[in-house]
Amino acid sequence: MLFTDRVDAGRRLAGAVEHLREERPVVLGLPRGGVPVAYEVARALRAPLDVVVVRKLGVPHHPELGFGAIGEGGVRVMSDDIVRRSGARQAELTAVEHAEEQQLLRRARRYREGRPRVTVDGRTVIVVDDGVATGATAAAACQVVRAQGAAHVVLAVPVAPPDVVHRLRGAVEDVVCLSRPDLFSAVGEWYRDFSQTTDEEVITCLTQAAAARSAPATAEVEVDADGVRLAGDLALPAGATAVVMFAHGSGSSRHSPRNRSVAAALRDAGLGTLLFDLLTPAEEADRANVFAIDTLARRLSGATRWLRERESVPIGYFGASTGAAAALRAAADDDASVGAVVSRGGRPDLAAPRLGDVRAPTLLIVGGHDTLVLDLNRAAQTELRCENRLEIVPGATHLFEESGALDQVADLARAWFIRHLTAGGAPPAS
Repeated sequence: MLFTDRVDAGRRLAGAVEHLREERPVVLGLPRGGVPVAYEVARALRAPLDVVVVRKLGVPHHPELGFGAIGEGGVRVMSDDIVRRSGARQAELTAVEHAEEQQLLRRARRYREGRPRVTVDGRTVIVVDDGVATGATAAAACQVVRAQGAAHVVLAVPVAPPDVVHRLRGAVEDVVCLSRPDLFSAVGEWYRDFSQTTDEEVITCLTQAAAARSAPATAEVEVDADGVRLAGDLALPAGATAVVMFAHGSGSSRHSPRNRSVAAALRDAGLGTLLFDLLTPAEEADRANVFAIDTLARRLSGATRWLRERESVPIGYFGASTGAAAALRAAADDDASVGAVVSRGGRPDLAAPRLGDVRAPTLLIVGGHDTLVLDLNRAAQTELRCENRLEIVPGATHLFEESGALDQVADLARAWFIRHLTAGGAPPAS
């Protein structure tokens, strides 16, 4: 099989991995040449695209012999056997690793231009290159991706020698390869145009893919919440893997800068968001309504039914303050089909005595200096019978106004929702 160029190879490869679309995968390209191929795959599958930046660690004085590989996030994959047989001193190995780590960080920063790395935790990941000769780099990349938390790793390439494909099958769940010629000397011989891919081309592919996903179809909607019409903003990135509904105790959920910041981070990960007001402006004027948990929960459940009629994807709840209690109370209903709940500075204690009925995996996020609310969350956690976790953001107060605190909230929420809404942990949409 002869490919015209990397674009042609990517489009053909996309057809071969079409069966993975329903798993809502992340597509990672090996820079440089693998990224244009991966771009076409990601575009066809409507999947997020990123690079997998890997540096092989060569034995001092024999750099062609790799004793390991490193990836972003501090991931290290080492071969203790090669390290022993190399006879290299620990100081020499450490120097190699330090030098490669600096190069890795430089390349990652250059390629992404300030964008965050796409989270792969709990996801199906398709690692793409423009071809494989020895398989060493591809194998290292797949090992790194698995160490970063991927649940299912697929290596997809246009061309590779048959013996290398066979060997790589032992390292990943699956290898998709369009052409496996017996007479193989170099990847480039199977392309009419195999001109070198530049850093600028890699950056362009990643920028265009990010722009396509960060421009969701946003609509002002009127949500039917238990017979009450409430204003909301529904944003759906292309190929949204799930939708997270924001529940806030006051009527300002859709205007809250903290909610909007977290929602933007979720959309960057391919999740849709619905920010809407649980109270009307007139109701919000009465402070007692903010603590009417049963009323807020009924409205959230009604809004969930409204959303399910329009979007057949898993749904999660993000609750703040008394909205977290409403989210947990709604999730405790017998007919609730919510995939995950996240509470930010919430009051889960106000959902008692129904906390033990919550089935959705629940993440409680509290500021380390928000001592009263932290005590209330610890007490409420003991009542939960579902999968749950309490995360404390050091130095943060109730509103997470400290530098970097809200970013930590967004990171924690994004990882929780991706794990439980996109990796088979959520109940099927009805």
